Amino acid sequence: KLVKRGELVYGPKHRVMSPASKTVQRDKASKTGQRDKAGTGQRGKVGNGQRGKVGSFQRHPDGYGFVRMPRKEDGTQEADVYIPRSKTGDAATGDQVRIRVKQSRRGSNSRTSGEILEVISRRSYRFVGSYQEFKQRGSVLVDGAIFAKPIPVEDPSAKRIKVGDKVAIEVVRFPSRTRAGQAVVLEVLGPQGTPGVDTRSIIYQYNLPTDFPEAVMQEAREQAKHFDETISDGRQDLSELTVLTIDPTDARDFDDAISIEKLDNGHWLLYVHIADVSHFIPAGSKLDQEARQRGTSVYLPDVVLPMLPETISTHLASLQPDCIRYALTAIIEWTAKGQRVSTDLRRTAIRSDRRFTYAEVDQFLDKPSPWKNKLTPEVFQLLSRMAQFARILRKRRMDAGSLELTLPEVKIDLDSQGQVEGAHSEEQTESHQIIEEFMLAANEAVAQWLTDREVIFLRRQHQSPSAEKLATLTAFLQDLGWDVKDIQSRFEIRRILQEAAGSPQEYAINLAVLKSMQKAIYSPEETGHYALNSEHYCHFTSPIRRYPDLEIHRLVEMINRGKKTPTDFAAVQSLGDHCSEREQIAEAAERELIKLKLLGYLNQHIGMKMEAVITGVEDFGLFVQGLQLPADGLIHISTLREDHYKHDPKTHTLTGHRRGNQFRLGDKVLVEVTHVDLDRRQLNFQLLQRLSSKDSSQNTTKRP
Repeated sequence: KLVKRGELVYGPKHRVMSPASKTVQRDKASKTGQRDKAGTGQRGKVGNGQRGKVGSFQRHPDGYGFVRMPRKEDGTQEADVYIPRSKTGDAATGDQVRIRVKQSRRGSNSRTSGEILEVISRRSYRFVGSYQEFKQRGSVLVDGAIFAKPIPVEDPSAKRIKVGDKVAIEVVRFPSRTRAGQAVVLEVLGPQGTPGVDTRSIIYQYNLPTDFPEAVMQEAREQAKHFDETISDGRQDLSELTVLTIDPTDARDFDDAISIEKLDNGHWLLYVHIADVSHFIPAGSKLDQEARQRGTSVYLPDVVLPMLPETISTHLASLQPDCIRYALTAIIEWTAKGQRVSTDLRRTAIRSDRRFTYAEVDQFLDKPSPWKNKLTPEVFQLLSRMAQFARILRKRRMDAGSLELTLPEVKIDLDSQGQVEGAHSEEQTESHQIIEEFMLAANEAVAQWLTDREVIFLRRQHQSPSAEKLATLTAFLQDLGWDVKDIQSRFEIRRILQEAAGSPQEYAINLAVLKSMQKAIYSPEETGHYALNSEHYCHFTSPIRRYPDLEIHRLVEMINRGKKTPTDFAAVQSLGDHCSEREQIAEAAERELIKLKLLGYLNQHIGMKMEAVITGVEDFGLFVQGLQLPADGLIHISTLREDHYKHDPKTHTLTGHRRGNQFRLGDKVLVEVTHVDLDRRQLNFQLLQRLSSKDSSQNTTKRP
């Protein structure tokens, strides 16, 4: 259930600067010289300018940390560099740092270690934590493992803070081993556990944009004022064409719709109608600038932070049934066997005949006959054709080597207060597959259309797995007993996924393949999409919630009007980097809030037993995730007292001295919740037993 916009106290993006914030600005201005001289690193490049490697710092709660190096051009990843506590300076988790690397030896083992020379850029200055007092001095223990110790705060009494309150702070001086930090309180969010505080904490932590500036809202109102469903001369009238939408039950906006015709020559003519958002968002307008800055809508468990004002996203641009709506339509002709023949892109006006939910379509596919009396003949026939043609496209795509992982998705259920009350599995049924196939087909067809016209555009890039990752995957499969020598072919990966389907090893293999993959990003580089085995691919089908899609729409319109298209490759790359970053922040915020809500729930259920799957294997223990409740936690190796274990990172295993005593990625186990640390956002499990496939059930989580 969505939390209403007015019920949230939003983050700092669009609010008037408070006296505390002004103090921060003055303090920064007066102290910049001192910090730069000390090499502590605030905004931009600071410090002594010494050369060294650059990476992202991750601090451990005990004070030491690691620096992760960026991936090389060939896709390989250097080992993390260990930073002793005395060499971390004032770096915080997520900061970009420059380090000096040296090789240290301890006994027969060696590892790469180093020291931080400077902080190049800060991940953030604003944090959320719990207020505490000691000897009448206030401080804030920042959530997570960002800082080793609480940070003292100035004049907390002015905010009427109570011990235990969640607060948002801005750091004025970052702490180091030899010097305490300093911060000011920006806002009191409320007592921990109070409904809505967890969501507001995540909004602050990730600096997520919330309410729109008044100037942006005014532009949206002007767009609504001038829209009257008139079909202009420059827009093809497809309002008589039979059109359907298929969406989740709780969908608030509809950005895609489908039509299909069967031609006399046996070919298929697929119409993918996408909301013409660009009609309402003039390039360079305040609406456009705000959408570009946001980059994406953010879907948190109990609230949506949209990229566009709802006046546009859920009204003007939304392809609602029985309304004239503007679209950019991809009209794609295919052979009877699903080979693309041609693509045409046109600005259109459509009228959706019916909105279906996924559940309704699944019911239709299971028993079509009862629906004949509920639907018009045209709608009934279109839905039948959609199912038939989607199966053709899907078979052709899978035969061409597209990879599809089978990993169950568990969604948490929230009550009206935003608190966890359970969880359920999200099934990807055939109704989901129908829409997925048409969206994939349109994205690929549009990318090819743009490529043929030799223009620079934002592609959806998914690079091939590195040789190192494939070698690790090969070793893992061999350890499971699979007859593989060296996985280099996508068809070999696909064969293994198919043969593993339904077996006890299915989850383990799918998880291992997923971990071997790169992240998909936005870039104008022509590197293709590995997972889809697509040479040219872009995002075209969701301009209501993704800025790259909006940019693709604008580029199509420029080409169709004969206008000059962008030629600055670096500028397009910069936009791709920004959109990729905003997408990753949105996903991280969603994961972190789910984690926070689950921790709050499990803190009230210490001793709960649940089935879980091993999602990570390290030398210090096993990371696991609940199967019925998607809580992530650690089984520390110190709790595995019955044996001594050796860690093999290549096969993702912990192996004991006793015969057959081994834990590997994807194994199912029965665990018990033993400890929850809400401030550090940590969950610890105790292993109860290993589970074979026949032991594992789909029953609800066991209560203590």
